[in-house]
Amino acid sequence: MIDLTTRIEAFVKLGSFFEDFCNSVAIIDDNVIHNSAIFNEFDEKISLAKHKNGWFNRENILYSLKSWATVLTKEKLQNWISNYTFKSEIAPKNVAIIMAGNIPLVGFHDFISVLITGHNAIIKVSSNDTILLPFVADILIQIEPKFKEAIVFKEAQLPHFDLVIATGSNNTARYFEHYFKSKPHIIRKNRNSVAVLTGNESVAQLKALGNDIFQYYGLGCRSVSKLLVPKDYNFDAFFKAIYDYHPIVEQVKYANNYDYNKAVYLMSEFKLLDNGFLILKEDKSYASPIASLCYEKYDSLESVVEQIQLDSEKIQCIVSNGVIESEIPFGKTQLPSLNDYADGVDTIDFLLRNS
Repeated sequence: MIDLTTRIEAFVKLGSFFEDFCNSVAIIDDNVIHNSAIFNEFDEKISLAKHKNGWFNRENILYSLKSWATVLTKEKLQNWISNYTFKSEIAPKNVAIIMAGNIPLVGFHDFISVLITGHNAIIKVSSNDTILLPFVADILIQIEPKFKEAIVFKEAQLPHFDLVIATGSNNTARYFEHYFKSKPHIIRKNRNSVAVLTGNESVAQLKALGNDIFQYYGLGCRSVSKLLVPKDYNFDAFFKAIYDYHPIVEQVKYANNYDYNKAVYLMSEFKLLDNGFLILKEDKSYASPIASLCYEKYDSLESVVEQIQLDSEKIQCIVSNGVIESEIPFGKTQLPSLNDYADGVDTIDFLLRNS
């Protein structure tokens, strides 16, 4: 078994690798040639990931790597685990991790959580994201070879496992709940993120909100998919502030979704707000198709807080300024800390309780 200090040091070195790699490719260019053989190989894997999944463009993959480099520091890792009691000796459990594939390295937090607690990770990656994590795991094993026995990737049926962490849609979650009912588990369902606007936001805040909306093309559960606005809200300032994101419509897959969803809405005679790359539709739903946002008008901030509390199981992040205690500042939804757990379920606590 790898001791805790060694596990932490390995992830610190992995974070440094991410940072060094991102610094080496400051120019976003698929044709950049690097000096390091391992950097060249990583560059090839990024190109392959983009080829297999058109949503995984180079910019989004590098954004994910930079985000992880920021948190994989000795100070932040130690602060993270200081909230828990780690046993000096445990019998490692086999933890099956069934990952989503909506954004690059979306299952990485589960991956490091399992390994940092001393367990073995049996990983089933999504068909949409088969390239990046296996390569990152290889880098981690090069950093600390003892991890080789603790990391297994499986494409078909999972071998023996003791615990399960599974992420999927509401439909697959029902299957997971039935299939894994005899094992300790964390099952995650669909969630979406919302922004509460009051009309008093600065231009800088609204621009930052654009990142919460458009990063990863809005495919993440931390991506803002709905706006809650006052009844008399004027969207002009919002549209003006996010205009810098308009090049997103030059991405073919995004443009196809924009055109398709706009056509469907228009044929259904929905009343829309549209700026040429983002469609706003008044709707009570929290989920919105790519290239569109739902919005809902509110009477008072008190009613907003009540609504958010009632719908808490549907919501991942709340972006606002001074509205609710658990709010996230504008522009920060895609930069979670290590203790920002998906669905609010403490993964480390789950793994330690079942050690």
